[in-house]
Amino acid sequence: MSNGETRLVESPAPQPRNNHLLIETAVSLISTGTERMLVDFGKANMIQKARQQPDKVRQVLEKVQTDGLMTTVEAVRSKLGQPLPLGYCNVGRVIGLATGNGNFQPDDRVVSNGPHADIVRVPTNLAAKIPDGVTDETASFTVVAAIGLQGIRLAQPTLGEAFVVTGVGLIGLLTVQMLRAHGCRVLAIDFDPAKLELARSFGAETCNPGAGEDPISAGMAFSRGHGVDGVIITASTKSSDPVSQAAKMSRQRGRIVLVGVTGLELSRADFYEKELSFQVSCSYGPGRYDAAYEEGGQDYPYGLVRWTEQRNFEAALDLMASGQIDVSNLVTHRFPFESAIDAYKILSEDKSALGLILNYDHPKGPARQVSSVALRPPSVARITGAPAVGVIGAGNYGSRVLIPAFKAAGANMHSLASSGGLSSVIHGERNNFETATSDTDELLNNPEIDVVVIATQHNTHARMTAQALRAGKHVFVEKPLALTAEDLELVQAAHSESDGLLLVGFNRRFAPQIQKMKQLVSTVSVPKTFVMTMNAGAIPADHWTQSPEIGGGRIVGEACHYIDLMRFLAGSPVTSVQARRMGRTAAEPQVDDKAAIILGFADGSFGTIHYLANGGAAFPKERIEVFCEGRTLQLDNFLKLKGFNWPGFRKMSLMRQDKGQKACVQAFLSAIGTGDASPIPADELFEVARVSLEVSEILQEQND
Repeated sequence: MSNGETRLVESPAPQPRNNHLLIETAVSLISTGTERMLVDFGKANMIQKARQQPDKVRQVLEKVQTDGLMTTVEAVRSKLGQPLPLGYCNVGRVIGLATGNGNFQPDDRVVSNGPHADIVRVPTNLAAKIPDGVTDETASFTVVAAIGLQGIRLAQPTLGEAFVVTGVGLIGLLTVQMLRAHGCRVLAIDFDPAKLELARSFGAETCNPGAGEDPISAGMAFSRGHGVDGVIITASTKSSDPVSQAAKMSRQRGRIVLVGVTGLELSRADFYEKELSFQVSCSYGPGRYDAAYEEGGQDYPYGLVRWTEQRNFEAALDLMASGQIDVSNLVTHRFPFESAIDAYKILSEDKSALGLILNYDHPKGPARQVSSVALRPPSVARITGAPAVGVIGAGNYGSRVLIPAFKAAGANMHSLASSGGLSSVIHGERNNFETATSDTDELLNNPEIDVVVIATQHNTHARMTAQALRAGKHVFVEKPLALTAEDLELVQAAHSESDGLLLVGFNRRFAPQIQKMKQLVSTVSVPKTFVMTMNAGAIPADHWTQSPEIGGGRIVGEACHYIDLMRFLAGSPVTSVQARRMGRTAAEPQVDDKAAIILGFADGSFGTIHYLANGGAAFPKERIEVFCEGRTLQLDNFLKLKGFNWPGFRKMSLMRQDKGQKACVQAFLSAIGTGDASPIPADELFEVARVSLEVSEILQEQND
């Protein structure tokens, strides 16, 4: 929550998804290091959070320059208010399978990186079967063990080498045991005598700087004067001392791996003179943060990438089965899941706490999967005569912009759906929805709902729009309307058979400054020239919006805004389409989001859209210019509109950005209430969709 509160929330069960498992949780482990850090960050005030994230502060300052102060403040508050499910050490049994589930079967006992919840949905490649000889409680340590194991793999220890583990919390103590299993001698360094006592029980020698012992001297003595072979840092501290000490106690060409979080003010001389290697370990291993591996279920070839995240899980479980990892003395507290808040209180107040176990009590028989949760009584706060709205999708844009716009416009907020369930509860409570659900079909077919709002990933828009129209609903769908010609035909067919209104979220034409531009250019009868620039900013190539199958690419998914806007200002049908993207080179492999689009209109007007992802962040994100009859209009970032040589008009400035989202929603609901036509004619919506797809096709066929 935005105030840092830790809550136990009743939410709908997540829905099945391809390449994912549904798991009924039996045990989960609170990771004392990571989760304590997240809880403390949540409780910090705005200034404290800014100090912890100086890179984010720079981004915020750049956004203030381009978007204005108030818009930036709203965006930051929304981002910090997004719910964050805690936990990543989950054990349970498989209760749901979709396609792409590898060798998993119903009722398999599995470990995963799922959060603390009765039922979790996790990627197949982030789960592993538990051997029969390993208890659920023991298996709950698998994921934190895999974090240490990945650090060990990077350090490449060999039999008989001398290794140091700095910071022996949960991950450090597991790392000590795994290094011992490798046949290494281990020195554990920590300020906590109790944790050092545990390290000694696992066969390590110890050093306590808090008792006046010098880590560097201890490391040199431990290595018999040669310097240690490697150091694995599993500590969490702002100090750079662990890295500096590691360098000074290492032998020539020693290896240092950072698994935890420390300061990184390094001395070049310490590393240069010994030719030390320093590497930061990434979570559980290869595959982490790779969407194709985690979400898409694409495993790496076994012979080429021997140790992936999943295979590291399996290796940790094998060590537990053989007794080489012993967690019996690492559990300090056990709680029923219903008392999780008490567990987090211990986490915050007792710095000596290690393994905090949450146990889940489920009735025997099939898992009880609740798809909907009531948030308030249906009769409370309903607005007489206002349409009942069901929203599908509770992501950042939906929760920050769309949902508040419908609430402010006076709609009855009926149901909010998200496939994971949790977001629908959090944002449903904030916006006075009656029901939170994870079942979109239930929402689409609910006879109490008049209007369906679709704010999901782009590849679902056409299907859900057609389904909602056929169910007799009015539909507000975020752009794009469709990713393929076939999808567009599906929507057109459903629309032709429905009495429901259809509107795509082309909000920019409803912005007050765009309305002013439309008023001004409508007085000019000669053809116009339009120049529109969208300084879109770079997005990683593996982001879902870049995927042709999921997001449709950024031209279809975002540049369509400007195709619609130009069509609106021209007030005339598009008659010609040309496009050119940047040529593909080794230096610039991602080129589909750097393109120019030229549109011709039936009245003789034409315009150019520059959609560019390679511009500077300090430059305005959006600039719209109109040239006609010796006059010019220029709009910068929906803040400042200027007229040049325009009789009777000089400027129109706003204190805060207004891209027309609220006015767009209000116009849609007003049309429903009065029985008028949709604020944007359906023919224009379909025309813009066809042109967007044509542009995308031209760019794809371009020869570099």
